[in-house]
This record gives sequence, C-alpha cells and structure tokens, in this order.
Amino acid sequence: MNEKLSFACDYAKGAHPDILQRIIQTNMMKTAGYGLDEISESARNRIRKACECESAAVEFLTGGTQTNAVMIDALLRSYQGVIAAETGHISVHEAGAIEANGHKVLTVPHQYGKISAGDVERYLDNYYNDANHEHMVMPGMVYLSHPSEYGTLYSKAELQAFREVCDRFGIYLYVDGARLAYALACPENDVRLKDLAELCDAFYIGGTKCGALFGEAVVVPEPKKIPHLFTIIKQHGALLAKGRLLGIQFDELFRNDLYMQIGGPAIKAAADIKKALREKGYRLCFGSPTNQIFVVMENEALKILGEKVEYSFWEKYDDNHTVIRLATDWGTTESETIALINIL
Repeated sequence: MNEKLSFACDYAKGAHPDILQRIIQTNMMKTAGYGLDEISESARNRIRKACECESAAVEFLTGGTQTNAVMIDALLRSYQGVIAAETGHISVHEAGAIEANGHKVLTVPHQYGKISAGDVERYLDNYYNDANHEHMVMPGMVYLSHPSEYGTLYSKAELQAFREVCDRFGIYLYVDGARLAYALACPENDVRLKDLAELCDAFYIGGTKCGALFGEAVVVPEPKKIPHLFTIIKQHGALLAKGRLLGIQFDELFRNDLYMQIGGPAIKAAADIKKALREKGYRLCFGSPTNQIFVVMENEALKILGEKVEYSFWEKYDDNHTVIRLATDWGTTESETIALINIL
C-alpha cells in the first residue's frame, strides 16, 4: 500500500460511494445491452434536463481519448482537420489517436492552455486566402477543453466569440469536458451546461476524473448533425456491451445535482493549497482557478517532496528548477490537504 500523499492526478480514486452502492444494488439485474436499458435512458433524461435541451442526443463512452477520437471522426470529413491549442489534449497526450483516424490536429498558440477566437479566425482567414488551400488539410472544427490542460477557464463571452467564428466559416465547435465538474464548482466560472448546449455542436461531460469509475457522456444538442451516432460508436469499437454500467454512473451523478456539487471539495482544497504556497514563498506559474496547481520547485527540494508526495512533472523551468502539477479531486479530504501543506 502506497503511503505517500497522492496529488499526481484527479482520476486516482475509485468512485463516489453513491455510484458504488447503485452498482451493487443493480448487479444481478438483467437489462438490455449497449446502453439501451431503462437506467441509461433515465441518465440521458437527467442530463437533457440539466442542459435544458430536451432534444439532445446523449451517448456514453468509456474514456476521454476514446470519446474525442470518436466524436472528431464523426463530425469531420476525411479531408478535414481540427484546430486545437498546442497544449491541447488531442495534440499532446492522446498518442496520435486523432491522426490515426485520418484527421490532422492543426495547432495554434495558447495562453496558459487557452486559445482565442481571434487567433482561430486569423488561422481560417489565412487558410482560405492561400491560393493552394485546396491542397491543404481543411479546418473543419475547433476543439476546446473546459477547463483547459492548465486548469484555466473559458468565459461564456469567449465561447460566444468562438461560436461566431465557427458560424462564419461553417465549422463545428466541440468542447472536451473531462474536468467539467471542477469548472462548474468554481466561483470564477460563468459557463453552465445550458450554455454549452446552446453554443457547441457537441461536448462531453467528464465522469472519469469527476467521481465515476470510468465514463464520459457525449451531448449533441442537434442530433441531426451526426446521423447514426450510435452506429459510428459501434464502428469504432467504443460501444460497451454492458452499457448500463455507464448509465448507472451518470444516473447517480445527475441525481439531486450531484455533478454540480461534486467538484466542490477539489476547488476548496486547491484554494487552500494555493494560499499556503503563496504564504510560504513558493512561486505559482499562473493563476489556475480550478483543481490543478502549477508551482515552480527547486530541484533539490523536489527530491525531498517526492519522498512523501506523488506529483506530476510538468516541464523544466531552468537548470535548477522544475514546474510540477499538484491536482486535487472530488474526494480530496481536509486531512490530506493539511498534510500536504505541512510537508510544503
């Protein structure tokens, strides 16, 4: 048993107790497969209600990379690519899953994990003003993460600006919500599920990092934009036979607004840790308002920290310093937070 404090990632813990209890209660039930059971349909209806979009298609997949690969391939034509931040998950940490489906990731510069609608508009203008653009990969979608890989947030106004650019050029807007529960619990956030449903062509609600054992819920506000999505998921080998295991988890996450609240402990713990870091003279790289904390550490001090705490290497800062990430999660306790602060 590892006795180190674990702040390396936000998917190390199992699942919220309510989810585990429901899985146990329904364990011996015999239901239809592939998410066609009554529990999965209940979960879909709860999500539609939370998004205030009764007509939305909702499908369940097992993980973020799988979800991104399936949805990007479903939305794009064979000759199209997807615009993303240089630091975007699909660009850096998905092992070329998007390219493996035949779609190039077209990267643009970022500011602490975020891209701007203006940069995307310039990219698209440059593409169409290039006399040789017919020989180039056509941009067909904008990919955003909310929160971003750096824990930063897009505002509703920023999403509206992306929507306007996408409409001008006739391309899709897709949002990766792997950590969406932490955004929803964050006081600085002004983007709600309803906003995502109104502004995005598709997005997903993360479960793996947000209290589920595994699973992500894809929402397509206008289902006609992706005909036969169920079949496309099957074609990609992404259709879970025991689909109710996904449905159960999201049925619980969206019962009594649990998903809207589950990120709260992570946000509070991260705020306490950041406050302590500042008071103790540590250097934070930038202001990340959600559950990911990026701090510059002296290499020698890092060796000592590593004996007691699991963290994530982020990048080399200089010859004597390293940027690390500390991540809180839905199950981070006050005692774990205090223990980390005392070590620091």
